[in-house]
Amino acid sequence: MNDPARDEAVAVDGEAVEGLAGGEEAALLGLLPVAPDDRLVYGGHPDQVVDLYRPPATASDASATVPALPADGRAAPLVVLLHGGFWRVAYDRTHLSPAAAALARHGLYVALAEYRRAGGGGGLPQTFDDVTHAVRAAAAEVPAGTPVLVAGHSAGGHLALWAAARPGPITAAVALAPVADLARAHELGLSDGAVAEFLSSGMPAPLTSAELTARIAETDPVRLTPRVPVTLLHGTDDPDVPVELSRRYVAAHADGAALVELRELPGVGHYAAVTPGTDAFAALREALREALRTAARAAPGAAPEVAPRDGQSGRTGP
Repeated sequence: MNDPARDEAVAVDGEAVEGLAGGEEAALLGLLPVAPDDRLVYGGHPDQVVDLYRPPATASDASATVPALPADGRAAPLVVLLHGGFWRVAYDRTHLSPAAAALARHGLYVALAEYRRAGGGGGLPQTFDDVTHAVRAAAAEVPAGTPVLVAGHSAGGHLALWAAARPGPITAAVALAPVADLARAHELGLSDGAVAEFLSSGMPAPLTSAELTARIAETDPVRLTPRVPVTLLHGTDDPDVPVELSRRYVAAHADGAALVELRELPGVGHYAAVTPGTDAFAALREALREALRTAARAAPGAAPEVAPRDGQSGRTGP
């Protein structure tokens, strides 16, 4: 993880990647994948794995919220990172490995989670079960009392917001360009009907309109009250997931008990916030630091709930 060549490959502390030919998506997908330091298995399906990225002994931007770290990185705050791709099996966690490695370099212990997706055994409830088990497996790897953040991009942002409303070890959530309003995303037909495809995945027959409406309501972040502080980062020029969805989420939870904040990124599209070397990625790092401070103020001294691993979970090599 601490190989300088790998850091250069993901553009950490190097030149920014904004403005590269092909735009934000090309800039992100053009980065070399970064292998994890270790890997957890939390189930029997090939996609039920979590890649672990540990910080170096001294974080490059250590602050009051990131303590001095031992060699194994286990005192670092934990971030469970959920990738996007409109919940489809065609997209996996690999494209977020540079972001995971970069966040680890800056003092966070990052667990990049894979999960079952539409077309590969995912859907309702499989994908949601996987997120629950992945978070708990990662949290079991850190000492009791370690802050546990969940962060997700795009469809992974939807899953992060869902997790923020569920019982478990999470102390704060950061959602990046999230599909934060499923009903509105379905109305807009985002990504050729991705919401219906995802929530219908694995069903023996097509869902009726009423059945789909019920499934959307069950998993829609705008209807699920967060129990931890939530920060949303969303580019104002996002062509894939309109910033309108994040605005609707914040409006829905403005009077809730948990702190919910939207930070709009002017002129930013869909991918910059998960691309190391961009100003938007720097905004993500700051949002994670602030989420740690907010969670600490909200529940000083509170230890996260950590469930023991079940018999299927365990460490493997990367």
